[in-house]
Amino acid sequence: MKNKLFILAIIVTLVACNQSSDKKGELEKLKTEREVLNTKISKLETEINPNQKKDDKAVQVKIKNLETTPFNHFVEIQGVVDADQNVSVSPQMAGVVTNVYVREGSQVKKGDILATLDAQVLKQSVEEVRTQLDMATIIYEKQKNLWDKKIGSEVQFLQVKSTKESLERRIKTLQEQISMANVVSPISGSVESVPLRVGQMASPGLPTSSIRVINMSSAKITADISENFASRIKNGNQAFIKFPDLGQEIETKLSFTSRFIDPSNRTFRVECRIAPKDFELRANMIAYVKIKDYSSDASLVLPVNIIQSNQEGKFVFVASKEGDKIVAMRRKVTTGMEYNGESEITSGINAGDQVISAGFQNLKEGSSVIF
Repeated sequence: MKNKLFILAIIVTLVACNQSSDKKGELEKLKTEREVLNTKISKLETEINPNQKKDDKAVQVKIKNLETTPFNHFVEIQGVVDADQNVSVSPQMAGVVTNVYVREGSQVKKGDILATLDAQVLKQSVEEVRTQLDMATIIYEKQKNLWDKKIGSEVQFLQVKSTKESLERRIKTLQEQISMANVVSPISGSVESVPLRVGQMASPGLPTSSIRVINMSSAKITADISENFASRIKNGNQAFIKFPDLGQEIETKLSFTSRFIDPSNRTFRVECRIAPKDFELRANMIAYVKIKDYSSDASLVLPVNIIQSNQEGKFVFVASKEGDKIVAMRRKVTTGMEYNGESEITSGINAGDQVISAGFQNLKEGSSVIF
């Protein structure tokens, strides 16, 4: 058994040595290939840039010729679509539903009766009061004829007159109460939901007793924006509305900016009114809103990823000619707004400068560069 273990150990050692020899051979082969490639690269660089042939440490970079360009900053938020006229109509009094005249999808006009409640008791009261009014009217006319002939007392005439007028007012009040049994549409539009059913007990303000009517001929987009943008978001700001479900985008302007900051989430509301013509909008549809809150016609703009930072602040490398060489010079810059991967440069560099846009990661002040 000991002899077998000894033989096995020798075999493992020999295999490990062979693998180690193979790796060393492969490493030497790769080093040789690297030297050949470095020689070829150096030769090509010298042919392409003869002025740099003596500078073996020149770094290959790319440059961006800086020019002024328009720069816009947008605030992007998610909003929702809502109808300019979107109402939930409920009865003005409690009662049992006797008729429902509409259903989902029905088109109605302002003033149309959508449903009615049981008002039979009120109607009976009207008849009772009307009977009393008829008698009071006869007595009033007779008393008036006597009073016109100076027969009787003024007090009797005034009492009869007061009774008649009181009954007339009573009938008018009852008729107004009967009209409250009608659920009337306050706008023209389409009926979106009808939870009312005949025989159901309905009450004012309850969702189960309300009929929703929407008019989408004029719509609005509402969104909530952080109070950080309160100084830059105003009525009339240009806005772009994108509807992802429709694949549509429109340009509009802010029509309303609230002056109230919601204390629960520190936001304020904005609205854009639109008139949909070429596509159909639906209430509560998602819309993405881009609001322009800053614009400059001539700015120096750089991609955010080429602006570096250290303890002293932000900086970029600029290619500058020194004698027969081109070297990298560090320029401290001040940035303004950032949007869509680009940053506005407010100071530190000028139009016409050659900013190093690639290969700057390992550069130092005064490093030779080629491009």
